[in-house]
Amino acid sequence: MTNEMAKKNPAQEIERTHTTPVFNPSVDIYEKENELVFVVDMPGVTEKDVNIQFENWILTITGHVEPKPLEGHRLFYGEYKEGDYRRSFSIPEEIDVEKIEASVKNGVVSIVLPKSPKPQARKIPVKIS
Repeated sequence: MTNEMAKKNPAQEIERTHTTPVFNPSVDIYEKENELVFVVDMPGVTEKDVNIQFENWILTITGHVEPKPLEGHRLFYGEYKEGDYRRSFSIPEEIDVEKIEASVKNGVVSIVLPKSPKPQARKIPVKIS
């Protein structure tokens, strides 16, 4: 889009639209004392298709899926569609961002968010100034 066109219709420049359906994947969230585990059902995705971001205490999981034809076959009838997955979660716990891990197997994405150690209570000495 040229700058001239953006000036005529600025909403087009800033609005994000999807040309494919956006799916809301099913998610189970498990908690232990030291971590949260998200299990996200995203059939058809591989590690290259998934994007996970953690910013401002929001976990955002996105992915893209396309139907993959069987090798040596021609599609006779199909219901699988190209589309995008997207879910976002507010994370209430303090998370150790540097230790977040994710994996995918058979279209199931697992995300482990380790909790930060809780600060220990301590007595603070007062000095004479």
